[in-house]
Amino acid sequence: MITLKSPREIEGMRQSGAIIAGMHQGLRDIIKPGISTWEIETFSRDYIESHGGRAAQIGFEGYEYATTVSVNNEVAHAFPRKQLFLKEGDIVTVDTVVDLNGYYSDSAWTYAVGEVSPEVQRLMDVAKRAMYIGIEQAQVGNRLGDVGAAINAYVEDENGFGNVRDYVGHGIQPTMHEDPSVFHYGEAGHGLRLKPGMTITIEPMVNMGTWEVETSEEDGWTVTTLDGSWSAQYEHVIAITEDGPKILTSQDPEFDAKYL
Repeated sequence: MITLKSPREIEGMRQSGAIIAGMHQGLRDIIKPGISTWEIETFSRDYIESHGGRAAQIGFEGYEYATTVSVNNEVAHAFPRKQLFLKEGDIVTVDTVVDLNGYYSDSAWTYAVGEVSPEVQRLMDVAKRAMYIGIEQAQVGNRLGDVGAAINAYVEDENGFGNVRDYVGHGIQPTMHEDPSVFHYGEAGHGLRLKPGMTITIEPMVNMGTWEVETSEEDGWTVTTLDGSWSAQYEHVIAITEDGPKILTSQDPEFDAKYL
């Protein structure tokens, strides 16, 4: 069921989103060559809990960690690992969910580890821009197909990257995952019509090669690209309002305004 949120509920989600935003801002300073992905986990969990939040991924369908920390060809859902150390030129995607007094927020961000190659930087730039292109389409009266079609046209038609089909955005609040599913591909003019008070995530996963992915048989969680190419992802929670989409997990409102 899709619920329409009141201004009070949206403000609660914004406060939750501010914790995630602060966490991601802090990660910019610690992600560098030589750190382990476990250090990202401990920093993130400590930040969330010290700011009054709960790391809501812990215990979700048996998941044990506050974050997923996915490196290079890992698309999503990779475990933080004590013996996996980041190297110069890697990229790492950190995803987490915060519950603050019953209000949820969800955000993923891809970070360069030191200096990355021009090709990898382009992957990151396209993935980030794809998210904002989707957000731009999240207007009252538009349809979810408008969001997905715009993202796919930019990622695949304009830039030749793979736009992952297997994982999608979603509604959020009063739980972590709610209806509707927010596909990052689709047909403009089709799908659910967007209404004020809806809160959703937009979170395209973009691969340098094929859009196809596979899930580890060993741990049942880690998703990697089928062809071994690298992947990047950016995710915001937004509220649909009469004044346009409002980002509830913004790390920098001035930066976001340049895209919207």
